Amino acid sequence: MAKIVCVLYDDPVDGYPTSYARGGLPKIDHYPGGQTLPTPQAIDFQPGILLGSVSGELGLRQYLESLGHTLVVTSDKDGPDSVFERELQDAEIVISQPFWPAYLTAERMAKAPRLKLAITAGIGSDHVDLQAAIDRGMTVAEVTYCNSISVSEHVVMMILGLVRNYIPSYQWVVKGGWNIADCVARSYDVEGMHVGTVAAGRIGLAVLRRLKPFDVHLHYHDRHRLPEAVEKELGVMWHATVEDMVKVCDVVTINCPLHPETENLFNEKMLSQMKHGAYLVNTARGKICDRDAVARALESGQLAGYAGDVWFPQPAPKEHPWRTMPHHGMTPHIAGTSLSAQARYAAGTREILECWFEGRPIREEYLIVDGGKLAGTGAHSYSAGNATGGSEEAARFKNK
Repeated sequence: MAKIVCVLYDDPVDGYPTSYARGGLPKIDHYPGGQTLPTPQAIDFQPGILLGSVSGELGLRQYLESLGHTLVVTSDKDGPDSVFERELQDAEIVISQPFWPAYLTAERMAKAPRLKLAITAGIGSDHVDLQAAIDRGMTVAEVTYCNSISVSEHVVMMILGLVRNYIPSYQWVVKGGWNIADCVARSYDVEGMHVGTVAAGRIGLAVLRRLKPFDVHLHYHDRHRLPEAVEKELGVMWHATVEDMVKVCDVVTINCPLHPETENLFNEKMLSQMKHGAYLVNTARGKICDRDAVARALESGQLAGYAGDVWFPQPAPKEHPWRTMPHHGMTPHIAGTSLSAQARYAAGTREILECWFEGRPIREEYLIVDGGKLAGTGAHSYSAGNATGGSEEAARFKNK
């Protein structure tokens, strides 16, 4: 029988919900392009409930324990004395979310001789040392596409929020003011702006499609160029390099995976090549941007605004400069864990587990590493190597 360690974020501060704002979720059965939603043999949860926190357990306990497996669920993930590190030593499977990542470093893998499978309940497996997983012959899988549309909606919201100066305007209302001039002194229309995405995969392409009706000029960079018909449909211009694209854009949104080739991509040099007063939105991974360079660019006015949903490490320390830099629209990593998305990635996690325990192939699009190499989506989207460096910093802040 297997031991599964599942790392999830904490329950709400006022306790696990007993009721919800809405009674259910809209019905969808496939993603854009035709890929079907997760198809487990069964689920033991009601779609629309909070599954991603500790008490939600991704709806897995009944299924796993009915097969005789052991499930350990915790939010305590950082440092050598954490529950995760202690329980990992005899675990066969680790489940983690990008929003509250259990950093699976080579050092941790070395302490877990039985570990064979790492599942990302969501998308983005950079919290796993992929090179170490390749070297060990482990399987790494994620629930591809489960929250791509969720994130693309968040991106569009952030772009509009920055450009229209929404958050400061809302704050004037909360403070009892009616300060119209203060609100609109930094407010512009998105119409007519040049907007570019770094990567046009599932999320980036969805962002482009959602922005087209705003009558903006669309741009993208991706190592895999879109079909000519899609470029014509959207009126989107491809750029061979990120540097070429950012020079012409008023808004840049980052939608690429984190791997050694994209780590620190938006450093001081890249930011200096952007239009003065441009906006930058990052819902991909925090390490794609140089933390301090972003803060300096906002302070100098090189960037007019920065909105992001991703930090490094996660959770971010209270003194992280992105909490206090000017003209930001940061959120804790929530874009891909709406209640709608949770239902899909919980079901997808169960589908992967069913395949694993029954000896059936895991969907090709869910695979990141398999058989000692990048596989499936991993071969398309990642490069071999390790992007977990520095994750031990999270342990310094866990009790602050």
